[in-house]
Amino acid sequence: MNASILEIRKTLPAARFVLLAACAWTLAACQTDGASPTASDAPKAEVTSAKPDAAAPKTQAAKPAEPVPEEPMTRTRAARECWMKTEKGSAHEDLDKRADVVNKCIDEKMKAAGAPPPKT
Repeated sequence: MNASILEIRKTLPAARFVLLAACAWTLAACQTDGASPTASDAPKAEVTSAKPDAAAPKTQAAKPAEPVPEEPMTRTRAARECWMKTEKGSAHEDLDKRADVVNKCIDEKMKAAGAPPPKT
């Protein structure tokens, strides 16, 4: 029995080293999904001439952002907007009163959007 304990004491550090090496190798083998930039994708610094007569680098005008299409008015969207509105405006009121205000607001938004009333 003493022989087996002695062998375990000798092999335990080696097993730990093998486990550590395997973990390090596994982490080193990880690949990125391409969504994040890498060091090779970093913008390169432009070398400019120290001469004052050198042409200044041309800057591109920023393109205006394309308009984001507005999502259609749904009952969920109306509820979200109405709750945010009541949270800012009447946060001190009772929750039941705010719920009534939100329900009225939802009905008004849905009517303004031309959506049919909900089936009950």
